[in-house]
Amino acid sequence: MATWQEFVDEAPRIAAIFRRRYAATGKLCLLATVRADGSPRISPIEPRVFEGRLLLVGMPHTTKFADLGRDGRFCLHTATVDPHVADGDVKLFGTAVNDPDRALHQRFADALFAESGFDLRGQEFDPFYVAELSGGSSVTIDDGQLAVTIWKPGRGERVVRKS
Repeated sequence: MATWQEFVDEAPRIAAIFRRRYAATGKLCLLATVRADGSPRISPIEPRVFEGRLLLVGMPHTTKFADLGRDGRFCLHTATVDPHVADGDVKLFGTAVNDPDRALHQRFADALFAESGFDLRGQEFDPFYVAELSGGSSVTIDDGQLAVTIWKPGRGERVVRKS
C-alpha cells in the first residue's frame, strides 16, 4: 500500500493525468465500493489531496461510506465524458482507512474553508477516510495509439501500447 505522495513520486505520468482530469471536472470522481450484498456501487465523490494523503470525504452517513465501513476496498475513477479519452483517464485502487486523528480533521476543515469557503470547522468527522493505494492505471492516446500506464507500489510505472 502507498500514500498519495508515494503514488505521485512513483507514478508521475498517472498522477499528472489524474490532476488534469480532477481539475477539468471540478474535482469530481466516481467511487466504486462494495455493497452489503456484495454487488458494486458507483457514487460521485469529490476526493481531496491534503498533507500528502488522498482523502475520500463527503456528505456523512451516505451509503458509499457505509460500504467503506464494511469493506474498505475501492476504485476511484476520474470522471470521463469523452469516449475517445483524448484528455486521458485514471483509475486508482486501494483501501479506505478511517483516521481518527482529530487534529488532522481540524487542519483539513481549516484548509477546506480557506480554499472554498465551505465551513466544516469545529465539526467531528467520523469516519474520516484516507486512501491507502494498492495500484493505479491510466489510459491515453499517444500518437494515435492507446497507451495504458500501470502502477503498483514499489514498482514504478510501465506503459503498454495497443494498436
